[in-house]
Amino acid sequence: MFWRKKKIVGAPVEASTAGTGTAAMGTAQVAAAGATPSAAEVERKKEEKLPGPKTMPEILGNHLIKQMGKEPNWVWRLSAVMRPRSSGEKGSDVRIFAEYEATANKIKIKNYTTLDQHPKLLLFEGWFDKESKKVELEEKRIIPKVTIYTEKEIQQQIEALSEPGSSIFFYLTASPASGGPLGRGAAVVEVNPKYPGKGQKKYILTAVSVDGTELTQKGIKMFDSDKASYVARWIKERHFKASEY
Repeated sequence: MFWRKKKIVGAPVEASTAGTGTAAMGTAQVAAAGATPSAAEVERKKEEKLPGPKTMPEILGNHLIKQMGKEPNWVWRLSAVMRPRSSGEKGSDVRIFAEYEATANKIKIKNYTTLDQHPKLLLFEGWFDKESKKVELEEKRIIPKVTIYTEKEIQQQIEALSEPGSSIFFYLTASPASGGPLGRGAAVVEVNPKYPGKGQKKYILTAVSVDGTELTQKGIKMFDSDKASYVARWIKERHFKASEY
């Protein structure tokens, strides 16, 4: 008698990822490698690559002076931060601010996006393209126009001070201070509270930095004098619009 050997067909076995974990790890690595960065990560990387503040580009400075009527001495002290145009067109988006105002407020402007958190520092915003020489800027914060006095008018205002400690100030285009509509702070003339004490002179002149249009607390004493005419002459040599010269 012959026995026919029964053929045994094995059932298909599904591979398991249990045990060493090699298969699971491999799958995770593949998934991770093919993962798409989130929109937030993309924007963060773009921000990290943005350039820092630059001195005023000539094309923008000329536009502010010739087309928008701004004072040259003030304009050339401003700074600009840029990024590629968000619309994808040629040129750059730009924001313009005063570095001295940022410093006075203890704010470090890193790049274009820093001003998202500090809009009060923003003076102008827009875009420009060097190749086509096109510029579009919107004024975001208006700096008041300054009355420029003659030397005689300055002297008269100084001589009108009578009470000890009374004072008057004039915005400056040149001084050790910074800020303000003319770019270099202000000259504060005060009637010396100790005058006419021994060795005391009547007027004290101090150069004070300006935040916007407001005087800051700190100043640098320049000199004292009994002559209003001398004080007025010193101020007038530094109290002018750059376009007048």
